[in-house]
Amino acid sequence: MSSPKKHFALQYLREEIFSRGATPFCPGCGNGTISNSFLKAVKDLGHEDLTGFAFVSGIGCGAWIPSPHYNADTLHTTHGRALAFATGLKLSRPELKVVVISGDGDIAGIGGNHLIHAARRNIDMTVICSNNFNYGMTGGQVSATTFSGDTTSTTPFGNPERPFDISRLVAAAGANYVARWTTAHPVQASRAIKTALQRRGFTFIEMLSQCPTAYGRRAKIGSAQKFLEWFKKLPVRKKGEPVEHSVPTPEGTDLGVFADRDDMGFLDALEQTFGTRGVQPK
Repeated sequence: MSSPKKHFALQYLREEIFSRGATPFCPGCGNGTISNSFLKAVKDLGHEDLTGFAFVSGIGCGAWIPSPHYNADTLHTTHGRALAFATGLKLSRPELKVVVISGDGDIAGIGGNHLIHAARRNIDMTVICSNNFNYGMTGGQVSATTFSGDTTSTTPFGNPERPFDISRLVAAAGANYVARWTTAHPVQASRAIKTALQRRGFTFIEMLSQCPTAYGRRAKIGSAQKFLEWFKKLPVRKKGEPVEHSVPTPEGTDLGVFADRDDMGFLDALEQTFGTRGVQPK
């Protein structure tokens, strides 16, 4: 009898992590799907391992995707500062493919200002944001992407604030490529990530992800299956459709591509201005 075929992602993972019989993710969490979509893109691009990649993450559930799972170099940084660390890494080691993977609280909440300026500078890196609509790891608090009216541990009477539309925000700030998909759209997500990894400048993939343990329970959404049923009903943008202002709602959050251009990246701008790419050591 032939041995069972190994999952394709195992070639990129530290298998000793799974020998412990535990995962940092809650039952039903979407971060495993996000990881698979990313690694499928890496495989489709012909990478047999993660040599040449450098991962950066902050604090939170999404930050546990690359570290400790990926068999690669990872900077696990302070809360909200993943993009600041990634900027320094890219400028000091411009030959590396720098990828930031973290959550909405880390990237768009605490790290929101870094996100805006990284997109404005068009710094050459790819950012994957696991958006589960709350600070899932630290108690289910309201975040910058929590929908208006939703209950969380810090908004027991409903969220009075309007949420960020992260993809529109990053597209308007100047990123070269921006797309939004969900864990119910793993194939589309993988294709978008593949495009993002090949594009110069700042590229951003927002992944709507289920959090049944914290957000789903308090916002009365329910199980992971209920999240996926919700995600599958979301509208998909037509190619080239104008990106107009929109306040995200549970029914109207649109998916697809929000920016697709080939403007000069930051490394090219450095070379044009100073004749060198990145920061040269003394």
